[in-house]
Amino acid sequence: MSKIDVYNQEAKVVKSMDLADAVFAIEPNQQAMYDAILAYQAGLRQGTHATLTRAYVSGTGKKPFRQKGTGRARQGSTRATQWRHGAIAFGPQPRKYGVKTNRKVRRLALRSALSEKLAGEKLTVIDTLNFDGIKTKKAVALMNAFGFDRKTLFVADPSEDYDNAYMSMRNIPNALLVPVNELNVYDIVNADRLVFTEKAAETAGEVFA
Repeated sequence: MSKIDVYNQEAKVVKSMDLADAVFAIEPNQQAMYDAILAYQAGLRQGTHATLTRAYVSGTGKKPFRQKGTGRARQGSTRATQWRHGAIAFGPQPRKYGVKTNRKVRRLALRSALSEKLAGEKLTVIDTLNFDGIKTKKAVALMNAFGFDRKTLFVADPSEDYDNAYMSMRNIPNALLVPVNELNVYDIVNADRLVFTEKAAETAGEVFA
């Protein structure tokens, strides 16, 4: 078990706790992390792009001029691709960009990202996120107490005071709060600092092992 200090919301150490080595202290697998991030970003693409084919551009179906005798190249339709206002040949059509990643690879990537944060001393554990209402000032005070001035990812357990904490942080540009069951590799790697509540860290040690 890896020991780590637990802070309160005033950035004072109140106790220590054990983190599961199977989740927070493995050798990071860079390939698994790369595959997981690639799949996550691919899944964000809508794939709703489309161009008009000959079936969809407006125009008549009449032959523009006779086949022979004009000295021009033969033409069968003004909706063909070589005509102005004609169709687009081989243009993009709606498609899905999703990339399949095996469950074991996804879990390995998650454990690798968490272990990398802990090894780099960029993981902090606080006892709880208690806001007693929607108070952005309190969230800013929390950030200032720890000196978090770059991208900070907070992870809490849904059973905690999650809604108030989320609403309090949503207007802070460099803060993001996610429930532990929705944690993903991209958000972890993209954050400069990772902050777990004590309960979320315990849940992660049980669920991701």
